Amino acid sequence: MVDLRYIQDHFDAASDRLLKKGVDREILSELQGRFAKLKEANAALEAAQAEQNRLSKLFGVYKREGRDIGELKAKVDANKAAIAPLQETARTAESALRELALTVPNFPDLSVPDGLDEADNVEIRKVLTPREFAFEPLEHWALAERNGWIDFERGVKLAKSRFAVLRGEAARLERALINFFLDRNRRQGFEELYVPFLSNSTMLQGTGQLPKFADDLFKIEDEDLYLIPTAEVPLTNMYHDEILREDQLPVLMTAYTPCFRKEAGSAGRDTRGVIRQHQFDKVEMVAIAHPDTSDAVFEMMVQHASDLLTELGLPHRLVELCGGDLGFSAARTIDLEVWLPGQNTYREISSVSTTRDFQARRAMIRFKDGKKNRLVHTLNGSALAVGRTLVAIMENYQNEDGSIETPEALKPYL
Repeated sequence: MVDLRYIQDHFDAASDRLLKKGVDREILSELQGRFAKLKEANAALEAAQAEQNRLSKLFGVYKREGRDIGELKAKVDANKAAIAPLQETARTAESALRELALTVPNFPDLSVPDGLDEADNVEIRKVLTPREFAFEPLEHWALAERNGWIDFERGVKLAKSRFAVLRGEAARLERALINFFLDRNRRQGFEELYVPFLSNSTMLQGTGQLPKFADDLFKIEDEDLYLIPTAEVPLTNMYHDEILREDQLPVLMTAYTPCFRKEAGSAGRDTRGVIRQHQFDKVEMVAIAHPDTSDAVFEMMVQHASDLLTELGLPHRLVELCGGDLGFSAARTIDLEVWLPGQNTYREISSVSTTRDFQARRAMIRFKDGKKNRLVHTLNGSALAVGRTLVAIMENYQNEDGSIETPEALKPYL
């Protein structure tokens, strides 16, 4: 959650940063109004409590002076009765402020470039040179049909649109990629975990999916459980409402999970193939870091994701997201986009983000710094999106006859 004290003390500066991320001015105005209501409610409550303390101290004075305390007692009782509704008003005002604050995104870092959408993102560098084909390269769905790798019709029959079945070599390659990513992440120092594929609403609120993005989640009927949209949710919340020792940081974790998303805002996009599915495999990296070293952890995670693509021989580029394209919880994000020759374009295959203390404040993840408890920084990144890596291998390693070579790095897994 955003730092409400910072917003209250520096409203104009905070508003400028949130506007950079596309927050509506009406929300900022409403936020300011709820701050004012809470301030007014607290002031009335504190005044009544101060009056109660003043009147209570007069009992001793009245007794020493032999005065009748009946009238004083009546005043104390009346003031006490008035405090209860004032307390409720203050609680209601605080709850209303928090409810709205949970829908406000994280502040973008000051270094984040201005921009409205992905067209304004800034390329950092390219890695590896795309292959020159002596023939017109096919897109992955055409290659899938030639090789019998992906069964789109039966995926729809078994579930609905945006589901698919991987067959034969494609299924084996998917499994090989999962193991390859997990092994490389472990070598990099990430502890491998196997986590539940469902999370409760408290965990999803902790990482920022709830309450704002409820429509993009698959909920279990009559249960406080949702299919996870990413392993970021269970991994980050491993330390929900806990206090870590400073020497435990950074905590580095990785896990494979299937991910489930309704893709509510993507109607009409990527309707062919497996680029945008309701269910997809991903190997995730999550770090819980000391605020002083989180930037170094961020750079390490970006480089590691890039190294995975390089080892697989997949050309890609690194892109800094502008304010308008940043995710809800992210303070800064670098996307890795892989080259797809069949589509003749780069497509996102990993996003590495730092949320600073945004998720930690929501999930109450702290560390002991001397005698004080401080919020950690949390970071997350794909290493990598498995289905999109499969697509990239199909398109980059295709032959003129439609057959597909295996990257050298994956041969030990096949």
